[in-house]
Amino acid sequence: MTVQDPRTGWLEFDAYLRLIRADSDRLAEVGRLGLDADVPTCPDWTVGDLLDHMGHVYLHKVKWLRDGSRPDPWPPPELADRDPAELFDEATAAILAELESRNPNEPAETIWDAEQSVGFWYRRMALEVAVHRYDAELAHDVPTAIDAPLATDGIDEALCAVLGGESWDDFDSDYPLDDRIRVTSGGRSWTVTADLRKITVVEGDTGPVGIEIAGAPEDVFLWLWGRRDADTLAVTGDQELAEAFRQRLAEAMG
Repeated sequence: MTVQDPRTGWLEFDAYLRLIRADSDRLAEVGRLGLDADVPTCPDWTVGDLLDHMGHVYLHKVKWLRDGSRPDPWPPPELADRDPAELFDEATAAILAELESRNPNEPAETIWDAEQSVGFWYRRMALEVAVHRYDAELAHDVPTAIDAPLATDGIDEALCAVLGGESWDDFDSDYPLDDRIRVTSGGRSWTVTADLRKITVVEGDTGPVGIEIAGAPEDVFLWLWGRRDADTLAVTGDQELAEAFRQRLAEAMG
């Protein structure tokens, strides 16, 4: 049996750094349009809350990388009541400096068993800020495109690392699946095989499926993350299965 390399389709690490920098700059720019604007894709959050959240995310990963283990407790009291724009600017500089100072192939603890390296965090932070940059733009009705290769890579992460990254033996899901789903975008195709206890994801499987979901990388990526409706996609097969699949993924994303 051939085991798929977890880094299949990843971008160059320099590209992740470039995208973290560009999307962080854009998020800060949108923040200057107004921190009090409501974020439609993050109920009960404002743009200020989003900047505060991303600042905490970046600083959490900096400490995780420096300490070699997940920070606990988190957050530290000194981060309370900070100005969100200032916090985000400081955190952006910190995460970029931390990643740039490290070899992406260096071992590091992560949240995905298959990829325990600093490089995991290059990719994870690039995808995290891309989604939240888009969220902030929607708050001010100034959305811009997500880099297509990054969006394709984000589809792979959502399916393989998030949905297929663990056993569901002890997980009581509100959206149990017992079927096969294919997702096609950006010249790649992933097949999700789900039963009530486990989910596996592979590329290159051409067997029959209950539903196929296809579309442009940005549309599929944002749909998987609950930021875009399915009407932007081509959905062939059981429509209810598509929504159950997306909700199951939302559970895994937490």
